[in-house]
Amino acid sequence: MMNAYRDAVENALANNPFLHQEQEAPITQPDCASPDEGTIPQPLRSSMRYSLVLPSKRLRPIMLLAAYHMVKEDWESALPFACALEMIHTYSLIHDDLPAMDNDALRRGKPTNHLVYGEDMAILAGDGLLNFAYETMLCAPISDADPKNALRATREMAMRAGVRGMIAGQTLDVKLEGHEPTPQSVRYIHLHKTADLFTAPLVAGLMLAGASDEMIEAGRVYGQNVGCAFQIVDDLLDLEGDAVTLGKETGMDVQRGKMTWPTVFGTEKSREDAKEAIDHAVNALSCFGEKADFLSNLAKQTLVRTM
Repeated sequence: MMNAYRDAVENALANNPFLHQEQEAPITQPDCASPDEGTIPQPLRSSMRYSLVLPSKRLRPIMLLAAYHMVKEDWESALPFACALEMIHTYSLIHDDLPAMDNDALRRGKPTNHLVYGEDMAILAGDGLLNFAYETMLCAPISDADPKNALRATREMAMRAGVRGMIAGQTLDVKLEGHEPTPQSVRYIHLHKTADLFTAPLVAGLMLAGASDEMIEAGRVYGQNVGCAFQIVDDLLDLEGDAVTLGKETGMDVQRGKMTWPTVFGTEKSREDAKEAIDHAVNALSCFGEKADFLSNLAKQTLVRTM
């Protein structure tokens, strides 16, 4: 199913009528003084599309579709929400890469958005993707068919991406650079900066499918643990990984004095903690039986990823 989920997301993103353009080369200037009403003007559209369609694992939208699929068969119905989640994730990466944040030059193996389009357009592209994500969810056919579940899922996504979720984690990640790391601060950053956008697809996907409270709680536990393990492995890869394989610069966490799991606990304990988190995640999905096999295997792959 991995390829089916990913292909569906890739096609939906690439062919979105509001983001479509004839050429893939970056457009950095307006097409005209007054764009057609109801369209996304250039170069905003090109900047949004550039980062959104770069080659990616599409892990988070795949998780949303798989979570929905554990309860209902018509997983394609959840595609707008999966695409919206990828828009939110991409916006966060564009802003993370800005000079005022992490000042990165590479993302997904390509120059970061602000190096191609300028800082002003990168900021606006991130803003645009975040807002367009909510438009996409609220205008989705599934939202008309089942508005209660769709609103619950949209609220979950907003909270996980918001000022008590991902942005809260990013705030401490930025402001605590150079400070002495503590277990509490690192756990908070990992839980929110990264794990909240792993919890969102599980919980939102299950909500869209009308899952029980027990199932939704199982999804929350899975998402938090996979997200924390993912970030621990990311910390290890920044120390030991290959920049070409990763598609981004390595060794940057140490240079910036970032709060990382290996800094606090050491590399061996970090590997042990990541494995323990994945075990918790897999066990949490036992209530789904064999329907959880895909997500269980996906969690285990987190421990051996190289990018």
